[in-house]
Amino acid sequence: MDFHHVSVLKDESIEYLNIVPDGIFADATLGGGGHSLEILKRLSSGRLIGFDRDIDAINAASARLSDFKDKTSFVNRNFKDVKDALFSLGISEINGAVMDLGVSSYQLDNAERGFSYMHDAPLDMRMDRREELSAFDVVNGYSKESLKKIILDYGEDRWADRIAEFIVKEREIKQIKTTSELVEVIKKAVPKGARKDGPHPAKRTFQAIRIEVNGELKILEQAVRDFIDVLAPKGRLCIITFHSLEDRIIKNVFAECAIGCTCPKEFPVCVCGKTPLGKVITKKPILPSGEELNDNPRARSAKLRVFEKK
Repeated sequence: MDFHHVSVLKDESIEYLNIVPDGIFADATLGGGGHSLEILKRLSSGRLIGFDRDIDAINAASARLSDFKDKTSFVNRNFKDVKDALFSLGISEINGAVMDLGVSSYQLDNAERGFSYMHDAPLDMRMDRREELSAFDVVNGYSKESLKKIILDYGEDRWADRIAEFIVKEREIKQIKTTSELVEVIKKAVPKGARKDGPHPAKRTFQAIRIEVNGELKILEQAVRDFIDVLAPKGRLCIITFHSLEDRIIKNVFAECAIGCTCPKEFPVCVCGKTPLGKVITKKPILPSGEELNDNPRARSAKLRVFEKK
């Protein structure tokens, strides 16, 4: 299927980037190239660096942005490798970056990728299919306690213990190989009364397993710090999150980088020597407009936060 992804909060993130025509900008999560296209339209002698660990995204964006090929460089790597990747391109700093932490519509809708609880497919969920760990390995190989912790921490599901218990019992009979098989196990674990209201009973567990497979939260804090490090003065980092765990990390990292000093408040003078790296532009997160939500319901949980380098 064609790689399709509707960029969320596109206009807002592009506006907050403060694009300069001769600047160097990064799209940390290239996806379908929606944010990148808008950045490129505003560049004259500038350059765009597009990161994505999914080769399907790289190929699709390369085709979509072919009119700007003299201004683009594509990096088929995780955005956590930003410093090494920029060094290999001979770039020491960038003027801004956008990071959309959502799963692309293509990945959700392409059944064979195994991201969605709405399509029957082999359990996979790898954004980079060169990686070894898959959803199958997590579901069939992790202990009950590990599964419970993942579902509770990453999915924030109150039924984490029962879901983990039911998964372990099911795989004692046979391996859980497909998304549909996993959904059925989850439905059995979640009491009928709890399934009447709220989101699909498998939503939180699928989110949790996806985060574990791709190490999304483990790498996020350091990656954000690295992006701030490579920003030029007045450069901005725009990050779009889709659930509370991500947003909490971004909010805290931005706040720490804006404060600088980490000495206890009772110290009369600073002894740590840390100074603010910049300032938080968005005191409160920017949310999608009603018009955008009508056009793209998947944007409903999106939040945009922006940091500016000193």
